[in-house]
Amino acid sequence: MLRKQIAAANWKMNLSFQQAEQLLDSLVAQSHSLSDNRQVILAVPFPYLDMAKKKTSLIPHFFIAAQNCYSKKAGAFTGETSADMLVSLRVTHVLVGHSERREYFSESNQFLAEKIDASLAAGLTPVFCCGEALPVREAGTQNAFVAKQLSESLFHLDAEQLKKIIIAYEPIWAIGTGKTASSQQAQEMHAAIRSELQKKYDAATAESISILYGGSVKGSNAAELFAMKDVDGGLVGGASLDAAEFSTIIDALK
Repeated sequence: MLRKQIAAANWKMNLSFQQAEQLLDSLVAQSHSLSDNRQVILAVPFPYLDMAKKKTSLIPHFFIAAQNCYSKKAGAFTGETSADMLVSLRVTHVLVGHSERREYFSESNQFLAEKIDASLAAGLTPVFCCGEALPVREAGTQNAFVAKQLSESLFHLDAEQLKKIIIAYEPIWAIGTGKTASSQQAQEMHAAIRSELQKKYDAATAESISILYGGSVKGSNAAELFAMKDVDGGLVGGASLDAAEFSTIIDALK
């Protein structure tokens, strides 16, 4: 069975409400006809979740994601959003551990494990982000670095829980820098991640999990990246803010 092939958009902290509406209208107007193994996930800013859900509710295989959630179920945590709140908006997915959350908000692997648990308990599908910065890549220790992220944030789960997770590999040195890992570099790391999953669980579990590439994916390089054996789509930043460009990326899915 072909793994789910996914074009995931991360809008980050961009667009006014009106611009977000226009972008979604343009995207929906492209009338993508997606087979059952292809999905589009749109991670939009918190204030736009309800609007985005309504605009895409009739589009098959389109899902709305939050860009973050908190690890606790409820309480005196001003400014935070719980997984249960997201579910009550009929949001289905949530990004966990994006490199910007790790860097700017000091989110540790252990804290991300708690967020993974909270997300799964609420019935959300976490998109777990992992990846290395340039000094790690230059030292040649990227495989061990990413293996540690996986181990400390995901490997407390059993196989059935793990199968509910999407993994996104982000080479941090290739985000917003204009640098892109070569398709071969992307494939090597995706294969290494799948190998770690197989070592901890089993081959069937490892083969079932979608692993997305998240490093300056554009309409011009998506097809080459997605053609790699272990690359199951992309987590797309800047290029997802342009409907035509993101549509090209969707069309490049296997």
